Amino acid sequence: MSGFVFSEKPIQIESGDGTVLYGDDGTEYLDMGASYACVPLGHGHEAVHDAVTEQFEKLTYVQASYPNAARTALYERLADSAPDPIDKTWLCNSGTEANEAALKFARSATGNSKIVATMKGFHGRTMGALATTWKSKYKKPYEPLMGDVEFVPYDDGDELADAVDDETAAVIVEPVQGEGGINPASAEYLQRAREVTEESGAALIFDEVQTGMGRTGTLWACEQSGVTPDILTAAKGLGNGFPVGATLCREWIADNYGSHASTFSGGPVISAAAGTTVSTVVEEDLPGHAGDVGAYMQERLEDEIGDQVRDVRGEGLMVGVEVGRGANRALKQLALNHGILALPAGRTVVRFLPPLTVSEEEVDQVVDATAEVVGDE
Repeated sequence: MSGFVFSEKPIQIESGDGTVLYGDDGTEYLDMGASYACVPLGHGHEAVHDAVTEQFEKLTYVQASYPNAARTALYERLADSAPDPIDKTWLCNSGTEANEAALKFARSATGNSKIVATMKGFHGRTMGALATTWKSKYKKPYEPLMGDVEFVPYDDGDELADAVDDETAAVIVEPVQGEGGINPASAEYLQRAREVTEESGAALIFDEVQTGMGRTGTLWACEQSGVTPDILTAAKGLGNGFPVGATLCREWIADNYGSHASTFSGGPVISAAAGTTVSTVVEEDLPGHAGDVGAYMQERLEDEIGDQVRDVRGEGLMVGVEVGRGANRALKQLALNHGILALPAGRTVVRFLPPLTVSEEEVDQVVDATAEVVGDE
């Protein structure tokens, strides 16, 4: 499995500083993908470095059966940051594990098995999370997967209401679809999801693996709709590059979660990285910065290329430019001709997920380059 092939060989990244990455040949790249939103504070962040180094020198790892100060602090920070009344946390190593746990917890707590998921949704690559992921290319080699999953159109409240019944364990939905093309859900849709799950007794799961940690302009994307789920999953940006995930739950889920565990759940070094990341995101109001700079970016993209592309959309610093089937060509040109690394979201969308510290000046650089690339189509 190779990296992004923009030329005869993949770009090899050797180091990074803030919003900038450096190739092994010294080439400088503006990181507008943050490795799928995994470094919200940017590369080489001093506070994360110091927290990890200090913890590593004291204790590298101890299993979750033994209390540890770094892990306890992370539990408290996540509980404080989560929308009320969510206050229970289970830690793991990745987004797919967080979603896997969420599905298990929902089935255990409700006693039901049916899961309702959305078309174009992406929830991970382990067998349970994969069963709720839409695209067949991810699933077909591993079928048969977990059964009793029904897919409904995204952002269609009526179709969702028709699918949810008394045998439904959970509805799982991304407030903004990432891999599916940067598709924001309407507040009305998320509110309808809350209503139908409450009526049926099903759990509402918001997959915020990509949208969480301030990316969309609020710490959690669901805050913008005023809807609090029963389970909220987080990962990617949670550890600023360190592998960590979290499944945050309401009490009724946590009290009936069944038996679930992970050997590396909340190791001290990882917890130190994640705890510092959460604190820094909140204390420096990076969600607010993401909202302001993201709005600026979308406005500039609309002004410069709005009439040359199918759509410009997103929330905060989760921005998609739908260019048609030329997305991979646009990504290649941005990388090789402009020193800008972005991401695909399917075949048709160029996805921008920069560190939340990105400046308006850097956004201007990206918009100007994108306009040039689109103009060459």
